[in-house]
Amino acid sequence: MFDTRHLGVPKDNIGIFLRDQAAAGDTVLDMDPGPQGDGQDLEGLEVIDTSTAQKINSPDAIALSELKSQVMQNPKALAALQGHLDSLVGQRSGYIESLPKVVKRRIKALKNYQVKHTQLEAKFYEEVHSLECKYAKLYDGLYDKRREVVNGVVEPTDSDCEWESSDDEEEEEEDEDMEEGKKEVNALAGELKGKAKVTDGEEEESPPGIPGFWMTIFKNVDILGEMVQDHDEPILSHLNDIRVKFHEGPQMGFTLEFFFTANDYFTNTVLNKSYQMKAEPDESDPFSFEGPEIIGSQGCEIDWKKNKNVTVKVIKKKQKHKGRGTTRLVTKTVQTDSFFNFFNPPKAPEEEVDGEIEEDEETEALLSADFEIGHLIRERIIPRAVLYFTGEAIEDDEYEEEAEEDDQEGEEGDEEDDNDPDFEPGKKPPECNQQ
Repeated sequence: MFDTRHLGVPKDNIGIFLRDQAAAGDTVLDMDPGPQGDGQDLEGLEVIDTSTAQKINSPDAIALSELKSQVMQNPKALAALQGHLDSLVGQRSGYIESLPKVVKRRIKALKNYQVKHTQLEAKFYEEVHSLECKYAKLYDGLYDKRREVVNGVVEPTDSDCEWESSDDEEEEEEDEDMEEGKKEVNALAGELKGKAKVTDGEEEESPPGIPGFWMTIFKNVDILGEMVQDHDEPILSHLNDIRVKFHEGPQMGFTLEFFFTANDYFTNTVLNKSYQMKAEPDESDPFSFEGPEIIGSQGCEIDWKKNKNVTVKVIKKKQKHKGRGTTRLVTKTVQTDSFFNFFNPPKAPEEEVDGEIEEDEETEALLSADFEIGHLIRERIIPRAVLYFTGEAIEDDEYEEEAEEDDQEGEEGDEEDDNDPDFEPGKKPPECNQQ
């Protein structure tokens, strides 16, 4: 069933709506209801002029309640009426335009206050960015420790490793004696340094650090996992850290740094990607300001070793000469899917057409995705890397999405409640008749 409430046409008042449309000189629907109760659809629907529509209001016409019933029960009528109502969506009600000039003058004053509020809001975000720059330096010490543990440079202390997880609690409930064994293993971990705990009398070799830390994170995060191709994985196994540097000064922005160990694919030890941000309102449209936004990005050149560039592939084709009938082999290099295309982002168009920058849909989509990924890595992945490695952050994100969906469903439920009878003090609620 369609909903007309967003247009100011409650479902219970469709008959009144049709009557008012006719009285205002608008066209309405002419419906031949046919025999009542035969369950058949109306066979004809046509637009009638105002003079005919006026007859609906005459004492001899069909009662509005009957007209409403006919409309609500006929699919063709509903479809036609819905089409008419859809055409009204987004149109002004005319209320603002009908206000006296003195009231419109006051509205202009409120808009000027709103612009000043937006300007203050921009200053607020500038100070927030300054705080981010300040605390980023404090976070660096923790990120250094994380890098050292992940890459097996140091072994964390016993105090660093004290952490009671839900898995530990379950195991403790199943067998309290196992806790003593865990303590012994934890105590020996720092001394062994290259050995794992003893299992059935055999010693297993322990890998350094946390193997596949960043690769696992990429695979756990859908938007990043979609970027990673099979030929990217051997290279990403050499990724040992990701960091962010905030740009200080008038130009707000940040740079993502990807650190790699020596590998067979490129000579770079660091690949970086910079993002430029805008934190001031647009003078031509100040009310669209919602905070800092990324406006551009710039990658870096990857120094690929010979025949190791995974972002391109070579296609070989045979060409036949029309006149001589001879053939030759032609090679062509084309771009292919790869995570490392991330460091070669599309350029935002700078040419203006009729005073506006033109941007094709494909480029716009690529830029939007690039900005989203950059923001995700800076805002979520780097600060909470271990939680994305274990998958806990993924669960939190899913809970947030479910909460948003529940909120939307709640709003829809509230709209449905609009048709409930109003509460009247002193009046008893109707009794519930159970069958």
